[in-house]
Amino acid sequence: MLKRFFITCSGADKSIIYSCSNGEQNKYAGIGATVFFTALMAWIATSYALYTVFDNVYTAAFFGLLWGFLIFNLDRFIVSTIRKRDRFWQEFIQATPRIILAVIIAIVISKPLEIKIFQKEIDTVLLKEKNALAMANKKQVSNYYKSDLDRNKAGIDSLKSEIAQKEKEVNNLYSTYITEAEGTSGTMKLGKGPVYKEKREKHDAALKELEALKTNNLAKIAAKEKEAGILQAQLDKKINETQPVIDSFDGLMARINALDKLPWLPSFFIMLLFLAIETSPIIAKLLSPKGEYDFKLEDSEEALKTNLAQNNYQRELLRSTDAGIYDDVYAEIRNDKELYNYKKKKAVEMLEMQADSFANKQKSVM
Repeated sequence: MLKRFFITCSGADKSIIYSCSNGEQNKYAGIGATVFFTALMAWIATSYALYTVFDNVYTAAFFGLLWGFLIFNLDRFIVSTIRKRDRFWQEFIQATPRIILAVIIAIVISKPLEIKIFQKEIDTVLLKEKNALAMANKKQVSNYYKSDLDRNKAGIDSLKSEIAQKEKEVNNLYSTYITEAEGTSGTMKLGKGPVYKEKREKHDAALKELEALKTNNLAKIAAKEKEAGILQAQLDKKINETQPVIDSFDGLMARINALDKLPWLPSFFIMLLFLAIETSPIIAKLLSPKGEYDFKLEDSEEALKTNLAQNNYQRELLRSTDAGIYDDVYAEIRNDKELYNYKKKKAVEMLEMQADSFANKQKSVM
């Protein structure tokens, strides 16, 4: 039963192959098995590739199965349509388009399995790329908010600088009236005289201004610090919102690009393996000698061609014979006087009716 199934996979004509020897049947069963397992590997490879896209086993398996059936049908068509010739190069030229198609199919079905085989190495490359993307994203978002944060920080520094300058001024005034009282500067007189009182009043006025400035600027600083906190929160939120996009950067195209960054030789040999598997039915058909099945198939096709040629020739003879007969029949009818007189009578009646109708129309107009 398995042998019959593989013969069906080979695309051989069952009515012919089952009349051949057991060895000939085994040859086509082997070709059919190669076609079947190639399609099976295409299903597995495509299902894994689609799983990296959809993240759903059932969806990936379904569309992978459709692709497997497509590959199976193509391979079966390729093998079944190659005809054995008397010269190898004629067969090779005939099979060249099919070999090119087989190369394309081999590349397509090998790539997903290469991704699976080198998954750990690809994950390492993707991790480096994700880290680089995360850093670049953070820098880009930070640059977007940098002007606002810098402006806010400059405003806070300016307010603090005003307070510091006013504190310095108050401290200087304090030192001035203290040293005046001690007699170490100013009038150089010990005691609290009029100059001391004047300097003390300046200091007290400046101290009140400092307190008012502190109250005003500290309120502004608190507002700006709150604004800075909001900006920083927006910055962090933007980074957190974009991070999942970077974390999901492991789709099929990303993995193919990561695979291209790995050493090419192992991937190349895997592709050659699939190329050998995919082209093996065609190569086996080309290298195998012309067998019993090929002779019987050629005999059947030639018999059909001969039958079609005979039928076409008979149809042409029938057509030419019928045409000659009808030519003779209508030539005799043309010379029949009775038919001539009858047609003449009818033609005269038709002309009379047309003349009467025209005359009646003219009268109605007049």
